[in-house]
Amino acid sequence: LLFPVSNLCGKCKPRDTDLLQPSLNFLYCSLHQTTPCSQQRAVAVLLSNVSLLELLQKVLECTWLRSPPSEPACLSSEDALLCSGWLLVASLLLYQHRYNTEVHQTLCLDLTKVLNAVIFRKKQPILLLVSILQFLRAVLRQNFSSLLVIVGQNAAQGATQPQPSSLQDAALHPLAMQQVFSLVVSLQNLLVHKDLLLSQAVVACLETLVEYLYVKNQDVALHVASQPWHRFLLFTLLSEGQKSFLQPEVLRLMTLFLRYQSSNIISQKEIRQILQEAAEANLAELPEATSRALHLFLCQV
Repeated sequence: LLFPVSNLCGKCKPRDTDLLQPSLNFLYCSLHQTTPCSQQRAVAVLLSNVSLLELLQKVLECTWLRSPPSEPACLSSEDALLCSGWLLVASLLLYQHRYNTEVHQTLCLDLTKVLNAVIFRKKQPILLLVSILQFLRAVLRQNFSSLLVIVGQNAAQGATQPQPSSLQDAALHPLAMQQVFSLVVSLQNLLVHKDLLLSQAVVACLETLVEYLYVKNQDVALHVASQPWHRFLLFTLLSEGQKSFLQPEVLRLMTLFLRYQSSNIISQKEIRQILQEAAEANLAELPEATSRALHLFLCQV
């Protein structure tokens, strides 16, 4: 089925939402709900379809052209298609790297526009933000080096790359320091919404961002991880009362701050509180996400 569905997608235009949205969802599910052997074949099939990849390029670019809905929570058919497009490309990016699959068509995206879609949200639905964050995390994990997707400043084909304005910008290229801080502040603000799906995506993106920064410039990574605003963010997330320390996103943030030795953010008092709550909890009844986050936290301690 991958052959006819991917070929059908390649013949569509981005405005054909009624046909494209379920088709892209089928391709996405086919990648994730199959055996590793079949997954490798599925990736090869999709990445060999030039028309499909050209369509995905056009779909993603529609993100910059979308009109904000009257209600932020409203997910229009166009926004749903954008979600499917970003999630599918993020998955293809991940699996292309894993299997070193041959690529027949490269996608080019402007990094500034991708970041601005998160930083200046313009009433974007939560699911669209989550989808873009998934993509951003995928390119960060690959250090912006991929055969499938070129993401850079003014990354349109034929455009010249601007020169970094400082030594720090040069070390973080293609990111700039100002973009890093704007993105971190935006991710912090998104966490305050306390939406479970969004929180999971935001914390995962923040983890990957700091890992990327640490490889590029350790001083910058430690500076970002020790920003005082993180402390206020934790107080906000912990305002829900009893057992609030055992929220998965709180545990993962605490683990992140421990990993990068941000003693001004997380103190011995918070560590003792988490250990106390974990000791009193019925571990068998904890949700899987909480158990996994608690395991990582304890290993880090």
